[in-house]
Amino acid sequence: MNASFSDIVNYFELLATTHRDIGHSPRKKHFIRLELDELLSGLNRTDIAYPLLVLEAYSYKFTDHNSDNVLKNRSIAFMLIDHVSDAGDYTAIHATWDKLETIADELFRRIRADKRNPAINAVRDFQIDDVEAEIVYTELNSHTGLRFTFDIKSTFVTDINPDKWL
Repeated sequence: MNASFSDIVNYFELLATTHRDIGHSPRKKHFIRLELDELLSGLNRTDIAYPLLVLEAYSYKFTDHNSDNVLKNRSIAFMLIDHVSDAGDYTAIHATWDKLETIADELFRRIRADKRNPAINAVRDFQIDDVEAEIVYTELNSHTGLRFTFDIKSTFVTDINPDKWL
């Protein structure tokens, strides 16, 4: 069975909860769902803690190639964000990027291992060579971090379910 949007959200929240350097919990929110424009225009939430794993909504498209093997290609994006006290302190900013890259490397190791677990549908078709990373930084509120994008491809069943039609 292919992963749903909720499966993907729940999986990333689990990553944020079980990774010791992130440490998400109901009391200390280190995981949120948010859009990139909201973050860059000013993350003014008081209920979050750093480092923060921010999962964006995914988009998807279909690949057909005029065959019976139709694929659903989901584009996933998440950010690891931290706060620096001085927006002009590039030594601290670079150290933060290093710290977040180390966390990201661990997350991708875990995702790569979890894709082999038949009980975890969310990342079953993950390919590490699809991962791209870019630095994000805004002087507004002194947030800095890394943004990651990758695709998860899964089969798309093309059989019509007759129970869904009159």
